Amino acid sequence: MRRSARQQAILEIITRLEIETQEELCDELNKMNFNVTQATVSRDIKELQLFKVNGETKKYKYAYVDKEDEEVSGKMQNLFKNCTQSITAANNLIVVKTMMGNGGNAGVFVDSLGIEGVIGCVAGVDTLLIVVDSNERTPYVQDKLREYLL
Repeated sequence: MRRSARQQAILEIITRLEIETQEELCDELNKMNFNVTQATVSRDIKELQLFKVNGETKKYKYAYVDKEDEEVSGKMQNLFKNCTQSITAANNLIVVKTMMGNGGNAGVFVDSLGIEGVIGCVAGVDTLLIVVDSNERTPYVQDKLREYLL
């Protein structure tokens, strides 16, 4: 019960405050009498599938997409569009360069699309590597991804 209460508190905190770092989130949770460490907060962020978006007063802030929300795909598409800097293909690999901290967010979006031919994705801090099942299908996948940038 404690974990679910803590994770609910995290969602409430990031809804009302711009939280840029795990340390800031720890501080806010500790103010609410959740005795947490950065490692605990890191696990919660991963489980909640939080991602960073541009903040209004800070450079970045944590955000989430409510799975019940009808606008999930629209929000994720907008995030992908705003954080993607380039999409480059080489043989059966596609590299998506993103703004710092958004490689994983791009990966979540691409995975959710279920594009035929995509075997899998590996995300870094500002890069997403997409493995396609053949060199011939790579241009198709690249074109599908570029459609989401328009």
